[in-house]
Amino acid sequence: MNLVIDTNIFISALMKDSFTREIIVNSGYIILFPEFEFQEIYKYKDEIIKRAGYSEKEFIRLTTLLLNHMRIVSYEEMKDYHNESCNIMGEIDIGDVIFIATALAFDASIWSDDKHFQKQDKVKILTTEKMIELSK
Repeated sequence: MNLVIDTNIFISALMKDSFTREIIVNSGYIILFPEFEFQEIYKYKDEIIKRAGYSEKEFIRLTTLLLNHMRIVSYEEMKDYHNESCNIMGEIDIGDVIFIATALAFDASIWSDDKHFQKQDKVKILTTEKMIELSK
């Protein structure tokens, strides 16, 4: 299964050794993450390090671990779906357009606990609760 993860899922996996991290590392799913969203991760880097209680070196180690189990998607790979994605999510949450475009480009579901995604019906959304169910 192709699975786009949103930024909050990525950050959750960075914050603690959890089910979220376990799925990313061991599920066998093709995990997709938009390249553009790295800005968000690094925007909150200091806060993540502080809240998680580890060093910058550990942050880099964990980020690298997660990225080794993902396929980073460039804007070029999803740009043909940007307008359609804007039509789907633009009025709901413009910040989520990139995830919808990635999902459309790769015929993927989106793993997110963001309620905004539930307001559209073009892309299947899987919550963390649903991901736990699927992994049993």
